[in-house]
Amino acid sequence: MKPTSFISLALLGLVAATAVLTPFLAPDPHTQDLMASLQAPGATHWLGTDHLGRDQLVRLGEGLRTSLGLALASAGLAVALGSALGLLAAARGGWVDRAASVVADAVASIPGLLWVLLIAAMAPGQKWALYSGLVLTAWVEFFRLMRSHTRSALLGQPVQAARLLGFGPAYIAWWHVLRPVAGVLARLWAYAVATAVLAIAALGFISVGLRPPQAELGLMMTEALPYYYEAPWLLAAPVVALVLVIGALQALVGRAADEVHHGVPA
Repeated sequence: MKPTSFISLALLGLVAATAVLTPFLAPDPHTQDLMASLQAPGATHWLGTDHLGRDQLVRLGEGLRTSLGLALASAGLAVALGSALGLLAAARGGWVDRAASVVADAVASIPGLLWVLLIAAMAPGQKWALYSGLVLTAWVEFFRLMRSHTRSALLGQPVQAARLLGFGPAYIAWWHVLRPVAGVLARLWAYAVATAVLAIAALGFISVGLRPPQAELGLMMTEALPYYYEAPWLLAAPVVALVLVIGALQALVGRAADEVHHGVPA
């Protein structure tokens, strides 16, 4: 394993541990103590407290669970939806291929963050709105990759030989279509997770995403910004967490774009 990959996995492991273990190590993230507001990091509160006296470490753990949970779930559905549509479009061809391609081009013609913003604005503070917008913007890349790869694979000699030997569509789809591209799909999925985390944080920062008292990385930045000079650690915690998650995921999927465009094996 390359050093960058090891460091990236270690950072993601640290973030995951923070998200998973904080409910067992600290009090409720919504518990307020105005007498302990804006305390600096110390033995009692490792990352200090916010303007309402809430433990910042516990809030950060909830924010990571919220942001990463939505991102992982939306990216997973985008992989399944885009790959299935791409496989179907390439295998069937004709009007199915044309219709799916037109829909994908229409979705891709509008910036992804704008799609998420429009859908989230219809139901402010609702997780399903964020989830729907993230899936809508992410499935196109998987569709295009799977459609292109499937069309090439079905015309290749290995698939022709498999058909002559009597192997069915399920065998061909698994061994000659899905398995060769699984590595690239996994890397693109990680890239989609990073993009979703950034989008959720951006929407939370402009108060279009989730609503208080729900903790989310972008929302935590918005709440901490007025107290930047008095308590800079409040803003530092979600910003550092966001940078670590995005940086680690980007490092893991850094070669994904080259593999997609140049056909490098996963």
